[in-house]
Amino acid sequence: MIDIKLLEHLETFLTPNRLQRFHHVLEQRTKFFTVATEDVYQLHNTSAVIRSCDVFGIQEVNIVEERNSKRIDREIAMGAQKWVDLNRYHSVKDSLNQLKAEGYCIVATTPHTNDCELHDFDVTKKSCFFFGRETEGLSEEVIKAADVFLKIPMAGFTESLNISVSAAIILQHVTTKLKKTDIHWQLTAAEKLEKRLDWCKKTIKSYDDIIARYHETKI
Repeated sequence: MIDIKLLEHLETFLTPNRLQRFHHVLEQRTKFFTVATEDVYQLHNTSAVIRSCDVFGIQEVNIVEERNSKRIDREIAMGAQKWVDLNRYHSVKDSLNQLKAEGYCIVATTPHTNDCELHDFDVTKKSCFFFGRETEGLSEEVIKAADVFLKIPMAGFTESLNISVSAAIILQHVTTKLKKTDIHWQLTAAEKLEKRLDWCKKTIKSYDDIIARYHETKI
């Protein structure tokens, strides 16, 4: 349980602009939609997807590393990894089981005979958008588990987009539509408090010393 007085004390160490920014961003955050990347080989692609999630208010990113396991490219992510929660999985099966248990509709972003074009996608369903490997695409396991197959309409000779570009296009579209609905898509009050504390910890340089002094004054 979050210590509200401690949180408020920590927030006095933030500039007014930073504190206002935290509150503004939190009002736009959502877990109604989330993203999963499956064994993406190029490091900059995963990092760019994380950056897009931050930009469009997606709070959680699920990274499946069954074959490829690499650190996040901080330069490309532009610090987005500080503000977005990363859930890592060592197997596709584990990620699918967890996401389904949390009530997510599994959306495979890949062409399919029964696919749905982006402008027809039903944004009222709590969804996780899966993006696959650069050359091979999504695994058969994800394809079999998918509830929806989603594609971006294209009018040129090129039949595919880089996954980070695809993620940005899809997330911009679905989050814009979601915010026009009457669905309660925002974080819960408890989740907002949790993020406020987490972001303070990642922002305040003397965080540990401040915490120690705070507890000393309470003894």
